[in-house]
Amino acid sequence: MLTLKLITEETDKVIKGLEKKHFPNAKEAINRAIEIDKLRRETQTQLDATLSEGKKYAAQIGMLMKQGKVAEAETAKAQVAKLKETTATLQAKLHDAEDALTAHLYTIPNIPYDIVPEGTVAEDNLVVKSSLRECHEGDKVGNWTTVPENPEAKTPHWELAKKYNLIDFDLGVKITGAGFPVYIGKGAQLQRALINFFLDEARKAGYVEIMPPTVVNTASGYGTGQLPDKEGQMYHCEVDDLYLIPTAEVPVTNIYRDVIIDEKDLPLKNCAYTQCFRREAGSYGKEVRGLNRLHEFSKIEIVRIDTPEHSETSHQEMLQHVEGLLKKLELPYRILRLCGGDQSFTSAICYDFEVYSEAQSRWLEVSSVSNFDTYQANRLKCRYRRSEDKKIQLCHTLNGSALALPRIVATILENNQTTEGIRIPKVLQPYCGFDMIK
Repeated sequence: MLTLKLITEETDKVIKGLEKKHFPNAKEAINRAIEIDKLRRETQTQLDATLSEGKKYAAQIGMLMKQGKVAEAETAKAQVAKLKETTATLQAKLHDAEDALTAHLYTIPNIPYDIVPEGTVAEDNLVVKSSLRECHEGDKVGNWTTVPENPEAKTPHWELAKKYNLIDFDLGVKITGAGFPVYIGKGAQLQRALINFFLDEARKAGYVEIMPPTVVNTASGYGTGQLPDKEGQMYHCEVDDLYLIPTAEVPVTNIYRDVIIDEKDLPLKNCAYTQCFRREAGSYGKEVRGLNRLHEFSKIEIVRIDTPEHSETSHQEMLQHVEGLLKKLELPYRILRLCGGDQSFTSAICYDFEVYSEAQSRWLEVSSVSNFDTYQANRLKCRYRRSEDKKIQLCHTLNGSALALPRIVATILENNQTTEGIRIPKVLQPYCGFDMIK
């Protein structure tokens, strides 16, 4: 969540940032936060003064009794009792104000960096790089027309999956429901090959692998910002009050909740493979067919914890890592800088990677790589101790998909279909144990 220091000292900047994200009633929300904080600070001042006065009277009681001034001592005792009642009232008022402030701040999104473009919808995102042609920064997605041409890549992946017996969507419906596919034979081998390839590449890039739980508690959901913003999109185990994770970002980043890290140990770099679960309520139609949008899917996530001074460098390194994966998989891709209105609730800046599906004649998002600045760290109380002066500061948190598997599998199948079968990218062949699906 946004820090009170930022809100109170740079109020206009925060309001403009929220307006860039098209957050409704930005000014009112920030003014409300300032009002609650003012009440909290005033109550704290009153409480401190009351406690101080109570200590003064308490110190007098013993002295008065020794001096035989019983009446005065009793008066002091009565005053102490009265101050205790006032203290209890003020403590309750302070607690309520703190809870109200935290709850309100949870409803306010992060503000975008200045480099984030203006815009409200996906068509306003900027294409900053593409494997297809040189492009100039500033090309809007809505104006993008260049796409690859492969006359053989005309069959969509859901038909290929059935033809080659790779994925059974109907069987998934039988076992669980729509959006829970069953991978079979070489389809399962391709899935496992991608998982191992992505993890190996992350390890080579210096990421320490984590195998976290796939269910988390409420505190973890609040820590990374899925709660309360995305509560309706998460599967909730109500009896135990646990949530199935929508991404490994949640458990991995929460490793550093309530932790103070030495600056010399930063950046911390973790990766994790997990199953991910998303309700995706309201998702229907041809654009979510097959692997395009699932309720359960596999994903490798990379997470960094860094200093504010180095986090931009970390972000660029993460972008280069994801781009390198797509290059090795020989997939046509483009990189987008998301506009304010298309950014997530928690991100300060986000880049999406999309791969092109010739068979579907459209671009499919396969990764989002985000810098959250101090927004998540403030929720998590994830801090570091500066080497120079030992001061405690909030960290920056970053994460990205490297990569999400469903649409990668879809585009590998679609873009590599030939008259002989489906060609496996060269880099995956040692992992798969075969070079063609026939």
